[in-house]
Amino acid sequence: MPRAENYFQDFLNYLRVERNLAKNTQQAYMDDLDDFWKFLFSRDINEPGKVDHQTLTQYAQDLKQRHMAETSVARHFSSLRAYYKFLVMEGYLEKDPTQFLDSPRLPASLPKILNIEDIEMLLEAVDTESPLGLRDRALFELMYAGGMRVSEVCDLTMEQVLMDEDLVLVRGKGNKERVVPLGGEAKKWLIEYFEHGRPSLQKRHFNEGIIFLNNRGKPLQRKGIWFILKKLAKKAGLKKPVSPHTFRHSFATHLLEGGADLRMVQEMLGHVDISTTQIYTHLDSTYLKEVHSSFHPRARKR
Repeated sequence: MPRAENYFQDFLNYLRVERNLAKNTQQAYMDDLDDFWKFLFSRDINEPGKVDHQTLTQYAQDLKQRHMAETSVARHFSSLRAYYKFLVMEGYLEKDPTQFLDSPRLPASLPKILNIEDIEMLLEAVDTESPLGLRDRALFELMYAGGMRVSEVCDLTMEQVLMDEDLVLVRGKGNKERVVPLGGEAKKWLIEYFEHGRPSLQKRHFNEGIIFLNNRGKPLQRKGIWFILKKLAKKAGLKKPVSPHTFRHSFATHLLEGGADLRMVQEMLGHVDISTTQIYTHLDSTYLKEVHSSFHPRARKR
């Protein structure tokens, strides 16, 4: 039987071509597998067919001894399941040793959101007197208006913004397309950025029409957006944890609080399964209970 590393390229091709996963997701799978095979090689195991349930149990113990977070352990196990499922599917192996591998039970956690006042504080903290400031205001207005993932915003091109129709054509996970409303404020700041910000940033770099550019004229990256947002949150005086995904969570929650239909929110978020979107209904219920507890005269225990 070929050595384990001989399958890596085949598996990577499978993730890229057949499952059409994003590069970051592909890399996460490969990093997890690399960790697993380092564990195996330390025990003189160099073939995937020699891995059994006992080996996997020992690996789980090894992860625990390294004080790895349960969320990270669960992700490692998910990567192993995908890898062995691929090996069986392609006929490299007959049995899948991960079939009875138990992932740690993760506590149900609701996504962190910002209230409307927090969002406004963040947006107003942007200095729009500079090209970079116009970029940042347009960027975060758009993320909040459309509930877009940070990767979707990074890849967004000029041709995807349909100004006359007040719509944005978004290419999401698996290269699936969806349409989200642009919104009045986001449109206003995008126009400002297009007219007075982006031309100064574009320079001579070939950027394939990417909308959001860094100060060198190259496409703005995920890490850059994280860095900008952290500085902005500090400037705005926000004490809550903030990430680019916080805008997406806030977008969905505020729509549902305002009475939006769950199916419409699912469509705008690009969720394949409505159960993924339903977490925001739980979040909304939590918010309602907090409001009731705070303001209803009979809600508090005497």
